Amino acid sequence: MVEVGLESTPARENWRKLMQDVVTHFPGHGTLFEEKYLEGRAEGEAKGILRVLEVRGIPVSEDVRQRITDCTDLAVLGDWLDRSGTVGRAEDLFDDPEPAA
Repeated sequence: MVEVGLESTPARENWRKLMQDVVTHFPGHGTLFEEKYLEGRAEGEAKGILRVLEVRGIPVSEDVRQRITDCTDLAVLGDWLDRSGTVGRAEDLFDDPEPAA
């Protein structure tokens, strides 16, 4: 809201620079800003996973779609995103990967 209100003034540019610093320092602070930021990242990861599966022509059941979109753990979503490019079925995303030999 602040940024919108500042329109195209020099103060807007200063505000944007200040807010960039906030993003690099807030993890773990438990603020509403952090919470919404992390929710957005999780939502984006989930959309990416579903998009990769769609482009690859892999059917996604409603249960699988729900499990992906309900997940908020960025590490898990990252693993699923990595696997989405190689799995044969959407359900295979949730299998534990084979240990490296």
